[in-house]
Amino acid sequence: MIAVTGATGRLGGRIARRLADAGVAQRLLVRDVRRAPVLPGATPVVAPYGDGAAVRRALRGIDTVLMISATESEDRLQQHLSFVAAARAAGVAHIVYTSFFGAGPEATFRLARTHWQTEQALRGAGPAWTFLRDCLYADFLPGLVEDESTGGVIRGPAGSGRVAAVAQDDIADVATAVLLRPAAHAGRTYDLTGPEALGLADIARILSAAQGRPIRYQEEDVQQAYASRSRYGAPDWQVEAWVSTYEAIANGEMGPPSGDVAAVLGRPAVPVAALFPHR
Repeated sequence: MIAVTGATGRLGGRIARRLADAGVAQRLLVRDVRRAPVLPGATPVVAPYGDGAAVRRALRGIDTVLMISATESEDRLQQHLSFVAAARAAGVAHIVYTSFFGAGPEATFRLARTHWQTEQALRGAGPAWTFLRDCLYADFLPGLVEDESTGGVIRGPAGSGRVAAVAQDDIADVATAVLLRPAAHAGRTYDLTGPEALGLADIARILSAAQGRPIRYQEEDVQQAYASRSRYGAPDWQVEAWVSTYEAIANGEMGPPSGDVAAVLGRPAVPVAALFPHR
C-alpha cells in the first residue's frame, strides 16, 4: 500500500487517480475526507502535516509515501519537519517528495530554500528518499496574466530570463512511475522541466494566441514589483515569494531544461504551446 498526501489538490489528485488506474491500494492523507477523491482501492484518512500523532497512525503499515509539499504558508517548513519525523516514527521505508527546481540554501526564489531544508531533513531521517524537483507549473502560467481594458499583461522583474515550465501531467506521470518502482529510484533527484526554456514575452505570445486577445510582457524593477503587488493585502512573506519567482527567472534559476522527464518516461516532456493551443 502507498500513502498519498495532497490528494485533494491538482497534482496529488492526478497522481492518486493514476495509481488507482494501476490497481494500487492507497491511503489518502487529507485534512477533510469530504474533499478526498473517491477512487477504487483508496481509503481517506484525516492526517494534517502538523499533527504528528495523526500522521503516525495514518502511516502505520505503509512502505512508500508520496509527500506533496504543503500549501504555501509561513510555517510550511515546520509542517514538513513534523511530517518527516512522524513518517520515520511510523517505520516508512521510502518517501518521494515533490521539491522545487533549483532548491538550495541561497536560492533566489525564497520558497526553494524551504524545499532544500526539507530535503536535508529527509536525507537525515533514515527512510530512502527520491526528490522530484518541479519547475514552475506550466498549467499556472495563465494565472500570471492581469486583465486590462486592452487585453492582458504579465508584469514582473524577470528581465530577459527564461523558464522551463513543466506540465503537471508530466510531473504526475513521473511520480507514478517512481511510486510503482520506488527501489529503482532511491537516492535520486529528478529535475522536472518542460522541453524548452521560454521568456515571459514568449509565454505572453503563446497565451495571446490561445486566448484570442493581446497579452504582453511588461518588465518591472524589483521596487515596482513590490509596489504593484501591495494592493492584494498579502502578508510580507507571500509577496516576497511572488516577486522572487520573477527574480529567479531573471537570474537563470528556472532553467535550463533537463531531460529527466524523458529519462523516466521514455517520451519527451510536453511543451507549453501544446497545453494552450491556438483558438
